[in-house]
Amino acid sequence: MVNPFLPEATIMLPNLCRVLAQFKVQGAKKLGSDEELTQLCRELGMTWRKRLLTPIVTLRVFFLQILHGNVGFDALPHLAGFSFSGSAYCAARQRLPLELLQRLLSHVTRQLLLAGPLANADRWLGHRVFIADATGFSLPDTPPLQKHFGQAPNQKPGCGFPVAFCLLLMHYGSGVIQRLVAAPLRTNEVSLLPLTHRELAEGDIVVGDSSFGNFVQLALLAERGVWGLFRLARRRVVDFTPHRPHVPPGKHCPSAPHSRWRQQLGQLDQIVDWYKPPHCPPWMTPAQWERLPEVLTVRELRYRITRCGFRVREVTLVTTLLDAQRYALAALADLYRQRWTIETNIRHLKITLKMDALHSQTVEGVHKELLMFCLVYNLVRLVMAQAAQAQHVPITHISFLDALRWLLYTADPTPPQRLITLYLRPQRHEPRVVKRRSKHYPLLTRPRTELRNSLLLHQLLAK
Repeated sequence: MVNPFLPEATIMLPNLCRVLAQFKVQGAKKLGSDEELTQLCRELGMTWRKRLLTPIVTLRVFFLQILHGNVGFDALPHLAGFSFSGSAYCAARQRLPLELLQRLLSHVTRQLLLAGPLANADRWLGHRVFIADATGFSLPDTPPLQKHFGQAPNQKPGCGFPVAFCLLLMHYGSGVIQRLVAAPLRTNEVSLLPLTHRELAEGDIVVGDSSFGNFVQLALLAERGVWGLFRLARRRVVDFTPHRPHVPPGKHCPSAPHSRWRQQLGQLDQIVDWYKPPHCPPWMTPAQWERLPEVLTVRELRYRITRCGFRVREVTLVTTLLDAQRYALAALADLYRQRWTIETNIRHLKITLKMDALHSQTVEGVHKELLMFCLVYNLVRLVMAQAAQAQHVPITHISFLDALRWLLYTADPTPPQRLITLYLRPQRHEPRVVKRRSKHYPLLTRPRTELRNSLLLHQLLAK
């Protein structure tokens, strides 16, 4: 066992030392030195005794745990190279403030995007672009998590798992996660996007699906000087006829457009005025609602999809990017198509990094685990960017899994020169079916205690 009173530098984790060193090669200490992390802990008012699992060591063990696929506590002493109990590590993790991980993720993300190969990877026509999307993560079935997050309404008590509903704000091109917001399962994702606005700067573009394509989201972004590009829901009536009539504010007609026509930019491209809805959303404050303008000028455009394998044949978008010369319809359609890259990146998080089912049994622990997953994911994206730069290919062509394996198993601290390259095949289409059969076990549709009592009853009757 390592002496707990030795300096922290002498009990650095072997694998993690290499991981940290390879990022320092780039000229920036991405996770910070011992002194920087200690200063960050002091700023948050943390105090600790001289022990083995200090906050700095606990952070690095936590990082190592997630890097290896969120392994169990019993495996961590073997990975870290020194001995400690699972209960001691669990208590040390609980002592880490949530704000410490939030600041650490913000610092690391900022450093990744300021210098190096990721600096300009998220630019589109000079703009920073963010993609917003929501997903869910399964949690342990504990009373605190059930009470806070809730589970699917069609499941009986004791037969399902609570689910954390999360909104991700991800950089276009680089794939780096800028912000993750976790909420209970039945939370409307529209109410979560404004919580990420402080991460945005004037001139940024946010791309999202039809959940965000409404007056309130576009107006809130425009208030901060941020552009929006969202898909329109099918229920909204869009008519590209020039000088067409519209339904006045306060009136209701489901078969006529409620937007006022202003200018025709193309056959399926126009500038219109949207009117402020009559009612304030429940998640907004009255002060926020009063600040919104009565009329918002937006651009509606539509394009068709002719490629095989796509269910949707026609897509209607709304955006506040009104300049048709600089932002052509084809360019906006291609940018919205890139929104699907976030689905691939979410799969990397949930399947490759094994984030699909979290292990923490408290609400605060779930938030910490999510933040550390984001931190590990962002550093894997940095490795991908370094390999893409060395191989002269786009970052999307580099294998995420191979970059993760390089972090785990390669002893060379220098940036990777070659990783597995995955060439995109846009014309490829496959049926949505699986060949391998799952196990033929019945689903848990009754509480486990009832099933146990039923088994005991059968045993008694058999005697």
